[in-house]
Amino acid sequence: TGKLELKEDNVERTLSTANMLRLDAVVESGCCFLKQQLHPSNCLGIRSFADIQSCRGLYEEAHKYTMEHFTEVIRNQEFLMLPLPQVCELFGSDEVNVTSEINMFEAVLLWVKHDVGERKKLMAELLTRVRLTHMPKEYVADVVQSNPFIRDNLDCEHQVIEALIHHLLPERRPCPVRPRKSTTGHLFAIGGMDTSKVEGAVSIEQYDARIDQWSQVANMTGRRLQFGVAVLDDKLFVVGGRDGLKTLNSVECFNTRTKTWSVMPPVATHRHGLGVAVLNGPMYAVGGHDGWSYLNTVERWDPQARAWNYVAPMSVARSTVGVAVLHDKLYAVGGRDGSSCLRSVECFDPHTNKWTNCAPMSKRRGGVGVGVCGAHLYAIGGHDAPASNQMSKLSETVERYDPKTDQWSTVAPMSVPRDAVGICMVGGRLYACGGYDGQSYLATCEAYDPQLNEWRNIASLNTGRAGTVVVHVRHLH
Repeated sequence: TGKLELKEDNVERTLSTANMLRLDAVVESGCCFLKQQLHPSNCLGIRSFADIQSCRGLYEEAHKYTMEHFTEVIRNQEFLMLPLPQVCELFGSDEVNVTSEINMFEAVLLWVKHDVGERKKLMAELLTRVRLTHMPKEYVADVVQSNPFIRDNLDCEHQVIEALIHHLLPERRPCPVRPRKSTTGHLFAIGGMDTSKVEGAVSIEQYDARIDQWSQVANMTGRRLQFGVAVLDDKLFVVGGRDGLKTLNSVECFNTRTKTWSVMPPVATHRHGLGVAVLNGPMYAVGGHDGWSYLNTVERWDPQARAWNYVAPMSVARSTVGVAVLHDKLYAVGGRDGSSCLRSVECFDPHTNKWTNCAPMSKRRGGVGVGVCGAHLYAIGGHDAPASNQMSKLSETVERYDPKTDQWSTVAPMSVPRDAVGICMVGGRLYACGGYDGQSYLATCEAYDPQLNEWRNIASLNTGRAGTVVVHVRHLH
């Protein structure tokens, strides 16, 4: 008839035969048919079949589906029948979509219980694929340690004890195991200056590290440039900035769950080019420019009184300042003071209400991006020129500060210079997003791995933007 009817009971035989006979059109049709049949109960079987038949596209689609629907897949017979090597491969993957590492431990128990006699002696090998150090310590102590499969296995007991030591003595941690991408939360890139120049980027984009993708999730209520953002209770607090004409003192709160905005009490001083960070609960608004002069003043939000109060001022005025928190201290890095860009760095101790000078950076940096990763502070990109000089020198260089030695050292540079770059740490990596390279507003983003001392490109933003603020929100569920 010249026609071929594909059905569930004939598609695999038809496809494998067509594969031997090199009937590519039939193979393609069979793969399309199977892609449409993907379900948590059959995706592992289709993935395995595609692997045997060397149908790359089908394999990738089935693998992606398995990762996406992992918590449903593990409740089906196909998963329970998997051999050990394939189970280890799944449990070791960084791409599985789980809300918590607890899901992985539950999956291990499901697989073992299906054939306890044979499988419980494999428990230690399976447990090495579960990232115990990224579970809540109470769960490890109360649930994992008391499980009979764990208690009866000395190797498992050792792994649990190691995980508890990791939680109790963080300073003794060796090279840390990274969390799975789906459990690290999300990055948000908020606003900034884009090519429109008139409007500015009012969109908010969200990054999912597991699928390496940015998506637009909301808009700001209006134009706001050179503002600061802090995250409290998974809500974004947007502070100050300027609307193009005037400098603002208004504060707005974005609820990441309901995607709604609310108005908060304003800061006492109008300020743009400020830095905002959360230190031991309260958030701080640091420095900036009020439209007339550069500021050294610092305000702290009191959530009980729902008001902003001044704390000790910095030793110098700083606008376009980089602000971050490390070891219970607030750091103000670089910026501009009106006559030039600054190398100087100072840190604030909330217990003494004092600022202390730290070692200066090797480069002057205005519009600097600052992030904390591990026990170090990073100063990233920025520009070095007086405010009056339009030919400012932009930087791709990165410096790292060690508070133990009070010293800066240079680490691997970014792939391009970035002024007014958005910086945030998530999952043990520093992300540098957007910025200005002297010609254009950048959409490109890159991530720094401190263990390898190297940057690699990740998915680009949907909108090129400089001065975007990038923050980490842990829970969206």
